[in-house]
Amino acid sequence: MVGLLAESDRKLLLSLLSTCTVGPLEAASGAEQTRMWLAQDEYARAAEAIGLRRVRHASPPLAAVTRPDVPLTVRDAARDPSFLSQQPSLVMRLGAALPVERTVMFNVHLDTVSGMEPVSFNGSRFTGRGAIDAKGPAVALLSGIRAALARESAVGRDIAVLVQVVSGEEGGAMGTFGTRPLVESGFVGRLNVFCEPTGLRYLTRSTAAMTACVRVDGEGAIDDRPDTGHNATVLLGFLAQHLAAELDPGSRPGRVCVAGLHTGDMHNRVYGSGRLLLNLSYATSAEGVELEQAVAGALRGGLHAFTRRFAGSREFGRTAADCADITTLEWHKRGLPCLRGTEPWAAELLERSGLRRWPDDEPAFTCDAIWMDGVPGTATAVLGPGSLDRNNAHAEGEFAELAELEEFASAVADVLVDFVKDCKDQPNGNRP
Repeated sequence: MVGLLAESDRKLLLSLLSTCTVGPLEAASGAEQTRMWLAQDEYARAAEAIGLRRVRHASPPLAAVTRPDVPLTVRDAARDPSFLSQQPSLVMRLGAALPVERTVMFNVHLDTVSGMEPVSFNGSRFTGRGAIDAKGPAVALLSGIRAALARESAVGRDIAVLVQVVSGEEGGAMGTFGTRPLVESGFVGRLNVFCEPTGLRYLTRSTAAMTACVRVDGEGAIDDRPDTGHNATVLLGFLAQHLAAELDPGSRPGRVCVAGLHTGDMHNRVYGSGRLLLNLSYATSAEGVELEQAVAGALRGGLHAFTRRFAGSREFGRTAADCADITTLEWHKRGLPCLRGTEPWAAELLERSGLRRWPDDEPAFTCDAIWMDGVPGTATAVLGPGSLDRNNAHAEGEFAELAELEEFASAVADVLVDFVKDCKDQPNGNRP
């Protein structure tokens, strides 16, 4: 269905693209000042024009970021009171506050990665940071709701529509202070759609990731007497290769990223301290528990191997003898859930709406949908236009085609109309 994005929608998208909403965890030394309150207010006014109303617009409480499964970067950043105050989330509702079984929830984020991009629209393509991830889908969502209202009067009357407009999706925050508090406050529906680029294929899985930090805290030395110190560079370099080999996922769905190896910048000294980072994704919560244990075991094995390899070495003997005492494993992020599968009725509804399923053999990705895992009486899908790679999300030249935003808007309308039909077929909102 073409023509769903009106001129007002196009102006809204261009305005949002021109408004910096970079997440503070992404901003480089405060060079980019986020204007999330302004962007969400502008979005809310556009939503109010089609009948939605604000039911919540606030920054998250401090308690949201003091939990043990909140990434360390978030907990550290939240020591500054301004961190949370500039990252509000917005909830809007179309219709009355109906029971969950008669509600559809859409979640979209307006925060972006760093690096403002030139904003333009040439008649068929929008460019700018957030064009596809996810300001473009956010605007198309409103167009789809408006189209559903025009087609089916029961939308907003017999079923309610919730729209979550969140901060804290980017920058490794993992939705801990944006989406999760809203879900835990009950702003959910029987069907929950997270608007992320999927090529209009509905995805019912979402991975999570854990971040481990291997830290060496030893004594440094001058280059003339390297044997007197602990060589963190050699130790961590050895462990990087050992862990990469031991944790290579093989056929496991998750991925392993070995990164962040740093001890120092000079050539003429032995650095006694340093760190190595590992980011490990997993497809199920059980896999995450096993992976956490595997990291600890692989590190122990790596330290034993280092001791055997360098015992008796003139330059590195002290490091070999003391490596187990000066090396620690810290978790910067762990314990996050995964979304795995959905209810059959939801898959049937989405396919009836003309949507294709994300292939089972194609890896999923991480998004805020993880927080719907285990929420009773609900089904969840990730759905949106374009793709993260093809549309240059997080990269130079991010764009969204008008046509793909129109297609997403049409899909939103179809899903809402079909949800109404389901509710009419089952007056209590439950399918057999």
